[in-house]
Formats: sequence, C-alpha cells, structure tokens
Amino acid sequence: MWIVRLALRRPYTFVVFAFLILILGAYSILSMPRIFFPNIDIPVVTVVWQYTGLSAEEIAERITTNSERGMTTAVSDIEHIESQSLNGLRSSKSFSSRT
Repeated sequence: MWIVRLALRRPYTFVVFAFLILILGAYSILSMPRIFFPNIDIPVVTVVWQYTGLSAEEIAERITTNSERGMTTAVSDIEHIESQSLNGLRSSKSFSSRT
C-alpha cells in the first residue's frame, strides 16, 4: 500500500521511471542478437522426448511424426532421420548432409 501512496504523492517520479523502462527496454530489444537458429557444424543432432505414461505406439503417433515433420520443414540439409520410440521415451537422431 505504501507504493500507491508514494505514486500519488510523486506522480512525476513514476512517469519518469515508466519512460526509463520503456527506453531501456527498446534499447535492449534493438541491441539483442537475432540468432534464432545458430550454425551447427556437428553432423548429428539427437533429440530425446520423455512423456511418462504413453506407450511406444502412442509416442510414435503423437510425438514422432509431428516432430520429424517439423524438423524436415524447418531445417535444411537433413540427410536422414533415425527414431526410436519406447514406453515413455522417444529418441531421434538427425543426420546432416553437410560435412
């Protein structure tokens, strides 16, 4: 409650703080590096999903097909993908054609 009383007594202080946060936020967004997908020089990437309570068939239906489809559309130069579904666990290896 004390911060509300302070804001009512000194409104310009809070307006200045709001502008300062706005300016610093805009500066940090503009100066932030824009690397969403970094260059990966490793020819094999392994992804492991853990979903307890699902059988291997359910994991293959719900997770494996969607994630493999997503990888092949979002990542270029994939040579082949090897997947293994177990009870509650899924492992996938993506092999890149880059050397």
